Amino acid sequence: MLKGLLSFKGPYRTLHLTWFAFFLTFVCWFNFAPFASVIGKELSLDEAQIKTLLICNLAITIPARIIIGALLDRFGPRITYSILLIFAIVPCIATAVAQDFSQMVIARLLMGIVGSGFVLGIRMVSEWFPPKDIGMAQGIYGGWGNFGAFGAEFLLPIVAAGTAFMAGGTANWRLTMLLTGVIAAIYGVIYFNSVTDTPPGKEYKRPKKYGAMEVTSRGDFYGLLIMNFGLIFALGLLAWRLAQKKLHFLNAGQMYFIWVLLAGLYAYQTYQAWLVNRDVVLGRKKFAPAERYQFSQVALLQLTYITNFGSELAAVSMLPVFFEKTFGLDHAHAAMVAATYPFLNLFSRPSGGLISDKLGSRKWTMTIVSGLIGISYLAAYLIDKTWALPLAVVVTMFSALFAQAGCGGTFAIVPLIKKEITGQVAGNVGAYGNFGGVVYLTIFSLTDAPTLFATMGISALICAFLCAFFLKEPQNSFGMDTIPEAQPMPIPSSEFGIRD
Repeated sequence: MLKGLLSFKGPYRTLHLTWFAFFLTFVCWFNFAPFASVIGKELSLDEAQIKTLLICNLAITIPARIIIGALLDRFGPRITYSILLIFAIVPCIATAVAQDFSQMVIARLLMGIVGSGFVLGIRMVSEWFPPKDIGMAQGIYGGWGNFGAFGAEFLLPIVAAGTAFMAGGTANWRLTMLLTGVIAAIYGVIYFNSVTDTPPGKEYKRPKKYGAMEVTSRGDFYGLLIMNFGLIFALGLLAWRLAQKKLHFLNAGQMYFIWVLLAGLYAYQTYQAWLVNRDVVLGRKKFAPAERYQFSQVALLQLTYITNFGSELAAVSMLPVFFEKTFGLDHAHAAMVAATYPFLNLFSRPSGGLISDKLGSRKWTMTIVSGLIGISYLAAYLIDKTWALPLAVVVTMFSALFAQAGCGGTFAIVPLIKKEITGQVAGNVGAYGNFGGVVYLTIFSLTDAPTLFATMGISALICAFLCAFFLKEPQNSFGMDTIPEAQPMPIPSSEFGIRD
């Protein structure tokens, strides 16, 4: 596996093209964080409004990942990823031209759609790599793609400073925002013309039913409904936050109206789940043992992703402001220091996948890593202005190391649940990562950084306990089935990106 990374052939070609697509979506998704204080000053935003914009950046990704996951299973990752990359230019332009808080809220909500791209590569990579290598492959995809957050926080301030002469001597954040969208859109066209959904000769498996995730037992159906409610709750929480009087965005009536719409959305979602699974619920259909999976395992992976990726989203979003205020740094240097957190994605997330492949137990990989996430965030809770800055950076880097390794460990399991619904499983698990980010950043907006670190640490320790006692080792965790190592076949224009 490691030797193959140096090549640009067969599955490795697809892997490299796909992680870079993910990288660009993350550059766009996190292009606000390094400029938060600068934008706040230019648009006359207070601290509460800036913190709320960080939440908005994550919120719409929750339903978007579920929708994208369903589209992925139906149409394939090639065309879906390409369209998403091209769409990225829309919220980037909206952010670049925003003149007030309301316009910026709309722009960052739209940007949340771009943040849903992660689930697309999960299915693409799982099609090109065998189970025995899936942890490492998914870790590289996720880790090197997540490195885009580092690109946003470290490189974008440099671009903005280098083009300051075009903005009267101040950081040219507007042009920088625009450039991220243009580059993503161009790459969307390149990606469409460079990959296929599967290796030559391999069938792309699609779910038999669309509209909702298919479960294999009556109990799992009710578990699905419970977990779906959590995602609706996160969106309701955002509406409540936007209705706070000092934000001047939503009034109480508008908030209640949104809650009614969300209730309707949940009812519709429940109805779709019933249509897909009613034969199972009514006992008219039973799955063969080989076709069954336990939704409780999906739910546990959703919880692990709250504690690892959810905490990563919150940390990447708030650390520039945290370092700026705690240690008195200017915004550019604070963003570069904070960039040490996402920088570790380059090797920490792949290491989580590699450990999962080599340890011989994906269950205990998740248990141990979740415990280490908890301990590292509780250590970060102690950081204050009396600390030496290098020591504070080291502690946050340890929390990054374990959180990102946990992401790799989670998605070493996701593709092994049930192949034909990998997109939906990945979408739901990924959505809960954003759920965690929204909840954590809401806590941050109402309290302070130490409270946030403590909350994330305790949550991770609880998750470690649940993994130890309830997470099960997936079937065929270390299978040896292989895929032809061949260059992707040329794609006829009539195929429109769908391989049957």
